[in-house]
Amino acid sequence: MRSAVPVLMYHAVARTPMLATRDLSVSPDAFAAQMAVLAERGFTPLTTSALAAAWRGSGQLPPRPVLITFDDGYAGVHGHALPALAEHGFPATVFVSTGWLRGPYDTGGAPDTMLDWPQVRALAAAGVEIGGHSHTHPQLDQLDDDALWFELLRCREIIGDELGTRPESFAYPYGYSSRRVRRAVRDAGFRQALAVGNALGQRRQGPYAIRRLTVRRGTSTEAFTRIVEGQAIGRSFAAQHALTQGYAMVRRTRRAYGKAFPTRD
Repeated sequence: MRSAVPVLMYHAVARTPMLATRDLSVSPDAFAAQMAVLAERGFTPLTTSALAAAWRGSGQLPPRPVLITFDDGYAGVHGHALPALAEHGFPATVFVSTGWLRGPYDTGGAPDTMLDWPQVRALAAAGVEIGGHSHTHPQLDQLDDDALWFELLRCREIIGDELGTRPESFAYPYGYSSRRVRRAVRDAGFRQALAVGNALGQRRQGPYAIRRLTVRRGTSTEAFTRIVEGQAIGRSFAAQHALTQGYAMVRRTRRAYGKAFPTRD
């Protein structure tokens, strides 16, 4: 059983994405080429639930497992990614922010064209796991307990009402979490959760902090191949690691300041 698994994090798949999502949007042609790389190299995509179940000891992983995940719930996942996945018979996981999707729960603020609920149901019917990604996509570790609980429960409730089953998997908006957030995600009923980290996923990370690898618009087919093969990952994401570490310090300071000097209405 492979001890480290590439867990790929996509966002939008679009020909002409909005400026706000451009860097994290891959073209349909690039996505199709990346799926072909996985097929040619003998990878077997899994859902997030299947990977976590195997790591809990209740399942068996194939020789070359990989996860294909999408955050937020952009419309191109249905329009462009699903045909490429179906061509190879690949499952995937889509983590949706329920307040961003088009339909009765839309709270506004989505940065691009999002899925609607008939499309979400079509994805689920095609074998795509639908996971939670909060309701309004906030930085969860900056919320107080009541707001955090609302984001998790409202998201899980809506997905359950629309699909007939509560989601088991979760992905942290922006990749941010804390011990408090991870505990709340578990208590809300999610069995596993994905972060970012830009490293291979491993069992030792625990079920609520599984790391993923970011696929961007500028990720070439050659770079993608190196990433999924676990080659030079540190060098590939060195700049992102530095930015992430620096911003993490800023955010910890902001959270501590907010506790010491709470805002007043």
